[in-house]
This record gives sequence, structure tokens and C-alpha cells, in this order.
Amino acid sequence: MHTTSLGGRDSLYSIVQMPSGIPVATVAINGGANAALLAAKILAVSDEELLARLKKYSADQKASVMAKDERLQEVGYRSYTKQ
Repeated sequence: MHTTSLGGRDSLYSIVQMPSGIPVATVAINGGANAALLAAKILAVSDEELLARLKKYSADQKASVMAKDERLQEVGYRSYTKQ
């Protein structure tokens, strides 16, 4: 939130300096996907089906990254970005 006195830094400071006992979950600016994942993880504490779906999502993400890394190692970074 932009403010005139500190240009929004005061809003950031109010979040990052919360005292013990007042948890604050934050995500990056424009981090809607991560905000959704954080909310889903919180809800999954009491929802086994959601927890299973989150675990599958994480496994799929890992597999995707591993496949990209394998391809990168095979073709090198110059060729990787051209295809």
C-alpha cells in the first residue's frame, strides 16, 4: 500500500516486524499463485484430499523442473532457449 510519507515502506515494515505471537504469511508482489498455494496448504491441514492433490502438484512441479534440467544439460543453454 503506497503512503505519502514513506512511499509504502511503512506498510512493509508493519508486516515484517510483527512481534512473536502474531503470525503473518506474506508472498511476493504479484504472487497470486503462491498465495493460492499457501492458502491451500493451510486448508490441507484438515483436508486429506487437498493434501494429496498438493503433494501430487509438488511432485509434478519437481518432475517438470528435472526434465527441463536434463534437457538443458543435453543441449546447453544457447540451444535450450531457441527451441
